[in-house]
Amino acid sequence: MNFKRQSKDELSLNLTPLIDIVFLLLIFFMVSTTFTKENHLAINLPEASGEASEAPKKMIEVVIDKSGQYSINGQALLSNKLVTIKQAVQKMAGDNRDIPFIITADASTPHESVVRAMDAAGQLGFSRLSITSKQAK
Repeated sequence: MNFKRQSKDELSLNLTPLIDIVFLLLIFFMVSTTFTKENHLAINLPEASGEASEAPKKMIEVVIDKSGQYSINGQALLSNKLVTIKQAVQKMAGDNRDIPFIITADASTPHESVVRAMDAAGQLGFSRLSITSKQAK
């Protein structure tokens, strides 16, 4: 007896629609995602003993992180040069030099960065300079 072999249809899976859907989902998530840049610097304040005082309503606050990056009133600076710091402070303060100038520096900030901020305050004519610290335990 001679049996004819049945020809098996080759099963194939078309991946083109699947790839199209994956790319569409990828594009959707790329377009719908919002990218925000954090302007807050992580600060570990040095300890000091003394009375805590209230922060004034209008002030210039210069925040310096441990790597020496500056932020003035919550806006990060692109450069650490004295000229850049002075321009940013002038923009924030305008002509008012009687408002408090507060320097908030990380405990491990290089001394040069703090002195540069103090120098900018002195050159611009700020007389109410203070440095932030946390209460000693």
